Amino acid sequence: MKELKVQPIKDGTVIDHITAGSALKVLNILGISKNPTATVSILMNVKSEKEGKKDIVKIENRELNPKEVDKVALIASNATINIIRNYSVKQKHKVSLPDTIKGIVRCANPNCISNLKEPVEPAFRVVSKNPIKLRCYYCEREMEDVAGNII
Repeated sequence: MKELKVQPIKDGTVIDHITAGSALKVLNILGISKNPTATVSILMNVKSEKEGKKDIVKIENRELNPKEVDKVALIASNATINIIRNYSVKQKHKVSLPDTIKGIVRCANPNCISNLKEPVEPAFRVVSKNPIKLRCYYCEREMEDVAGNII
């Protein structure tokens, strides 16, 4: 039986252990879908001993900044970020949600001061990491649909 394999990347980022079916959300929050020149490999529903199935995203010639890593943690809390340089893993770390999220999620409350064109950066306390629940610092609204409100 012939097996198709995804080629290794020379330089860039591999996001592994993404929740099965969430790879496209990860691409969207990173803005990769808006950059037609980016070379990206997506593997979906790949066998995983730990999770049963998982997704993997490989992004060539790009390393994620800390804010982007936090965004990935909101979508795929078990993801692992691998920084690749010259075909080898130079850094590897598991994503983790900080206790406070600033400037990457919009409050779901349309009347919140952070949504009223005031110079206020949206900020949330992490109430629960599994499932992810955030509480707005300003209006105290609790939010569970985090993916739909990522800026």
